[in-house]
Amino acid sequence: MRIVSICGMGFGTSLILRMTIDEILKARGIKAETMAWDLGSAKGQQADIVVAPRDMERHLKDFPARVVLVDNLTNKQEVEAKLIPVVEELMNQ
Repeated sequence: MRIVSICGMGFGTSLILRMTIDEILKARGIKAETMAWDLGSAKGQQADIVVAPRDMERHLKDFPARVVLVDNLTNKQEVEAKLIPVVEELMNQ
């Protein structure tokens, strides 16, 4: 499973989000490939799940992956609450 964090420009936000995702997955014993991309790099790439700030929703509406939108990128509990159900669903397919 490939989980990607995306931000609009650069990699600051996406790297912070990726580190949060890594912590969440490790604590639950879930193995996944995680990556951080900017929006431009994401085009043409493949992922199972994309985690991004809510303000990127319109840019990701046609992205060929499950999209998880986060309101507060620094809130680990929010990221976990939104990400884990999607991860578990994909693992059970």
